[in-house]
Amino acid sequence: MNTKAAAPAGQRLLRLAPKVAFPVRPRSLYAGLLLAVLLLLASVATLNLGRLGIALADLPGAVFGGEATGKNAFVLNRLRGPRLATAASVGAALGLSGALFQSVTRNPLGSPDVIGLGAGAGAGAAVTALLLPDVLPVSAGAVLGAALAMVLVYFATGTGFRNPGRLVVAGIGVAAIANALIEYVVYAVERDKASVLKSYVNGSLNASGWDDAATAAVALAICAPIVVALARNLAVVEMGDETAESLGASPGRTKTVAVLASIALSGAAVAAAGPIAFLALCSPQIAKRLTRASGPHLALSALAGALLLILADLASQHLPLFPDLPVGIYTMALGGAYLAYLLLHEWRRGAL
Repeated sequence: MNTKAAAPAGQRLLRLAPKVAFPVRPRSLYAGLLLAVLLLLASVATLNLGRLGIALADLPGAVFGGEATGKNAFVLNRLRGPRLATAASVGAALGLSGALFQSVTRNPLGSPDVIGLGAGAGAGAAVTALLLPDVLPVSAGAVLGAALAMVLVYFATGTGFRNPGRLVVAGIGVAAIANALIEYVVYAVERDKASVLKSYVNGSLNASGWDDAATAAVALAICAPIVVALARNLAVVEMGDETAESLGASPGRTKTVAVLASIALSGAAVAAAGPIAFLALCSPQIAKRLTRASGPHLALSALAGALLLILADLASQHLPLFPDLPVGIYTMALGGAYLAYLLLHEWRRGAL
């Protein structure tokens, strides 16, 4: 494997075979390495910290050698292992979903949250808990709610998923209706049920299992080849529809497929952990600022999403002032602060 500088300015060719080479930016490689190292450290902290944590000396054997027994086996297989795997896969799915959506809309404030997917999922979960508690699991209701919200948005735009501006406007309306329904259900159900439901609609990893991690991981595995195939066209579409059309990128089809992949990834994340707000918004922007380059930053956005959710879950588990607070509350706080910064930044640039 070698590299040559016969690539566009600021890039090098990563050659994997005589006729197989990929243009890469050194800064993007360094950013990816940084995120990967931080992700590893956060994962170790998740398994190690606290009274039930696995000792550092026992971690390699427990994780890679199948040597976990007793308390360590319980923590790894039932308590923290599934929670960590769910956080990583859900975070990566949301980060990738946000990168796709922001690339299509060419808007740093865009995310699947904006088009009502999370709110629709919360409404579906709320209605299921109120009307069909013995018929459907809450997670199934969340997926159905998200799907219904996307159907409403699709028809409300009049152009399907092809027009990002109409998509956002329709999504805001659908999200408002869904949030009103959530508040009604929370008000209507019994107090103990409302507490559990409120935790779910804010996004939570407290009861995560291996099946939850598998749900998001399968969605990532299915969507990853689609995203790789779309990557070049997405980069061209960011230059504008006319330029994309002239280069044969078919902007309408590219946008539709990207939005559908984004919705599938977000829907799987919602099914696994509930609607976790703002993660899809923040992760691509972190990746963009680390690389300081144009482009969709798909892989780095997935890494950033996984890291952010694991860190939020660490805070949820170990901050003494707010024990077991749903992880979605922490991402809301992070996303709200970042959204305020982003709005101020765009206003100063004259973009708003």
